Amino acid sequence: MKKITGSLIVLLVLSGIVMSQHKPRARDLGISFDGTPGRLNAITDVTGVEVGQTTLISGDGALKVGMGPVRTGVTGVLPRGKNSTQPVFAAWFSLNGNGEMTGTTWIEESGFLEGPLMITNTHSVGVVRDAVIAWQVQTKRRPPLNSFGEDFWSLPLVAETYDGFLNDINGFHVKQQHVFDALNNAGSTTVAEGNVGGGTGMICYGFKGGIGTASRKLSEELGGYTVAALVQCNCGRRGQLMVAGVPVGREISEDLPTARANDVMTGDTGSIIIVIATDAPLLPHQLKRLARRASMGLARTGSTSGNGSGDIFVAFSTANAEALRLPTTQVTMLGNNRINPVFDATVQVVEEAIINSMVAAETMTGINNRKVIALPHDRLRRMMQDYRPPVERRAR
Repeated sequence: MKKITGSLIVLLVLSGIVMSQHKPRARDLGISFDGTPGRLNAITDVTGVEVGQTTLISGDGALKVGMGPVRTGVTGVLPRGKNSTQPVFAAWFSLNGNGEMTGTTWIEESGFLEGPLMITNTHSVGVVRDAVIAWQVQTKRRPPLNSFGEDFWSLPLVAETYDGFLNDINGFHVKQQHVFDALNNAGSTTVAEGNVGGGTGMICYGFKGGIGTASRKLSEELGGYTVAALVQCNCGRRGQLMVAGVPVGREISEDLPTARANDVMTGDTGSIIIVIATDAPLLPHQLKRLARRASMGLARTGSTSGNGSGDIFVAFSTANAEALRLPTTQVTMLGNNRINPVFDATVQVVEEAIINSMVAAETMTGINNRKVIALPHDRLRRMMQDYRPPVERRAR
């Protein structure tokens, strides 16, 4: 497994395709998940969605606040792409609120998400929020709900998880230009996972975590809709980790993050941000139901959402593109008696996205030579085989 360090700044602007093609994903290791993935098995399978990321990695050795080592970044999800100003119906849900996602009160009130959704580290929320507004000003991408000619006000959605175990978090290394780069280079192709973007310095279940994504394509009989998730995973204790029902965390109990072993084994650490996207025609109250179901996908991987965790989820629908047409408009809504397959897919994509974030992540050494190992692929493969029911093993 590759150890990531560096004495020079490394800045990677990712439109979703760089660094991802050659990394294995959970399914490549023989892990079975329910449901049928989309073409990319990513949030960008939902038509119109774009993802952009900026990764910041520099320095090694002792922490010098303001100098590094730096292990951080920013990830942006643009529901209708960077060239659209049209909002999407949206809703949010907090499973445990020891975290931040700005702009949620206006989502709750209006039912709309306007502009991009950004994810970064805990102490960079403010600069990222301000940078999004500056980007909207410079590019004239004015939120239509809040615009009065050239005048407008904006309440960007910016979420965070804590990367201070590996990163010089109080050095405030995420700058306005890094946000601009992520937004301007966002694309609808393959999404880079693991140690990238806002997930660069994150830890998940005592292993290296970060960004992960997955999607499901429903059959035409069930509506043909796509449901997808993107996560920034930084939560959980080692002993909790379950992979497709296998107690991986209990079996791999060694090599806990240096100076954090007690927390990883007995306390709760970090947080998780989950973004759910779909093209199913759902209204805000239905998207609130979808956001709640993300909790079940998280639970499948073992988390109990501890007191110290910020587990905050948002769901949006790219359907109803003309929802803001004035003075009145007509919208389409999926009947509640047809929504169960969308709920099922939501749980499935969250589970797989979390595991994908860990499979893609690489061993990283950060401040004060603190080291977090990656989930070992060979051991994971063997465990998935050993725990497979005997009948299934014989069938193979």
